[in-house]
Amino acid sequence: MASGGFSVAALWTEVNRFGQNGDYTRALKSVNKILQECKDDVTALQCKVVCLIQSGSFKEALNVINTHTKVLGSDVITFEKAYCEYRLNRVESALKTIENASEQTDKLKELYGQVLYRLERYGECQAVYRDLIRNSQDEYEEERKTNLAAVMAALSTWDKASPEDLGLTETTYELCYNAACTLIGQGQLGEAMKKLRKAEELCRLSLSEDSDMTEEDIDLELAVIHSQMAYIMQLEGRTEEALQLYNQVIKLKPTDVGLLAVTANNIITINKDQNVFDSKKKVKLTNAEGVEHKLTKKQLQSIEFNKALLAMYTNQADQCRKLSSSLQTQNPGHPRPVLIQVAQLCKEKQHSKAIELLQYFSEQHPESASEIKLTMAQLYLIQGHVTKACDILRSIEEFKHKPGMVSALVTMYSHEEDIDSAIDVLTQAIQHNQVEEPGSSAHLSLVREAADFKLKYGRKKDAISDLEQLWTQNPKDIHTLAQLISAYSLVDQEKAKALSKHLPSPDKMSFNIDVDELENSHGATYVRKKAAKVVGIHHSNYDPKATPDPERWLPMRERSYYRGRKKGKKKEQVGKGTQGTTSGSSADLDASKTASSPPTSPRPGSTTTASSGVVPPRQQKPAAPGATRKKPQQKKKKGGKGSW
Repeated sequence: MASGGFSVAALWTEVNRFGQNGDYTRALKSVNKILQECKDDVTALQCKVVCLIQSGSFKEALNVINTHTKVLGSDVITFEKAYCEYRLNRVESALKTIENASEQTDKLKELYGQVLYRLERYGECQAVYRDLIRNSQDEYEEERKTNLAAVMAALSTWDKASPEDLGLTETTYELCYNAACTLIGQGQLGEAMKKLRKAEELCRLSLSEDSDMTEEDIDLELAVIHSQMAYIMQLEGRTEEALQLYNQVIKLKPTDVGLLAVTANNIITINKDQNVFDSKKKVKLTNAEGVEHKLTKKQLQSIEFNKALLAMYTNQADQCRKLSSSLQTQNPGHPRPVLIQVAQLCKEKQHSKAIELLQYFSEQHPESASEIKLTMAQLYLIQGHVTKACDILRSIEEFKHKPGMVSALVTMYSHEEDIDSAIDVLTQAIQHNQVEEPGSSAHLSLVREAADFKLKYGRKKDAISDLEQLWTQNPKDIHTLAQLISAYSLVDQEKAKALSKHLPSPDKMSFNIDVDELENSHGATYVRKKAAKVVGIHHSNYDPKATPDPERWLPMRERSYYRGRKKGKKKEQVGKGTQGTTSGSSADLDASKTASSPPTSPRPGSTTTASSGVVPPRQQKPAAPGATRKKPQQKKKKGGKGSW
């Protein structure tokens, strides 16, 4: 009999009854009474821990476990301890507790999978769930499959792994949603959107069967699906549609702080440097309590980067520097914090300081130097230092032989009239491809570009080896053969003659072109005039008996019998008199003396001033021959703009 007039057995009966009814608060009171009589009762301590966990008091439950370690032992309550640590976001401690357990029970394995997922160890997590599905048969099989599908989606999205087909049937909207996320990670946006629409349909169908679910409740459940749809729209460039759907999700005010944070962040990325007032409101949603436990490290990192960029867009220079410096400390090898700092410096017109910062980072972190050096080259170009930009670009080993980079370098060197360096870039790229991809389309394309470039700048001798390589690959290429013969004609004429034998005969090169039809066709720049019709036959006055004039090859005025032209009346010529005058009568050129002369229109935008005394052309009347013009009476100037 316990003090107070009631037995311990009766208290255990209460604990059992309250527990079955789910009334853990009253069950806890009864357990505490038992512990007052039997403070080291193992069963009572276990029941107290369970009651506290069911009531959400994880910290207090963990304190009870740690206080009674000797009584409970390490294996008696391992699952409860690990679960409390997991719910308190002490994930590393939970992992250690599970791994130190002497026996791995099924419920410990379930928790182990959750812990691995939170730690982003997706490969190990996948193995745990596959083992559980294979060796378990209970009512939780559907949940395990959903968790496994979520792991596959994470592998595809964050680890960029190609997931294998596990044969998971998409019978629920959760499974369908996770399958869509996997497709997004693989870049299959169209198929992913179809899966999301199917998930939306299944969700509505499933929840509509519950009479307690309102339309608002259904919309809240669909919020995560709609947010993912908006993300696909954003990736596809349909930003207006994405923005509209994102804002619909925000207005619902879902309780999932992780969903709100991701949605708000994506709206900020669409706004960029526009609508910054809206972005400043949305950024508050990314700072909600508990967000750091709901999102992955990469998601949290992206949100912090965008906060720094928003500070730059809103002209908060000190805040931008503070955030980017903090990000660099947390992620010393990541190039993005440095690029944000550089962007802020460029905004302040400190380009030289920005280049120094980039140079230092590229030396300290060569593994991330490629992106940094591209930015350095861009800054050099902004300053007009083209050659320095080229030197930086040529130092990027992984890009220097790519077609795009080769094209950019050749263009810049050509702009600087440094043809030798441009040819050197092409030569190195060809040599690289000769080793890596001999005879490939990329290789031959570079050879063709090199040959054409050298011929364009008169380097025919240098082009010979390229042209020979191209002709060897395609002996039927007459154009290349002709270029090769032309180049050899400057170096080795015998070789040029030998190659010319490979040219097709004129008959084979004839394309049966009608020259007259071609010249008279639409768009011809030169049209040959047709000869006049011959009316009669004109015989030549050639006399075979006469002696030809020995001076017939000399110009007429240089011949001995030339006496010059006969003097006659000079023709009136324009422009032979005093500059600006003609020899004709000025009266003939006076438009006012011709009654039928139409007035000329003024030029667009032309104006007249009141003091000029000139009548605008549209008001000018033709005067009769011989009449004199009266000077128009000047009007007094009035304020405001005049009109025609």
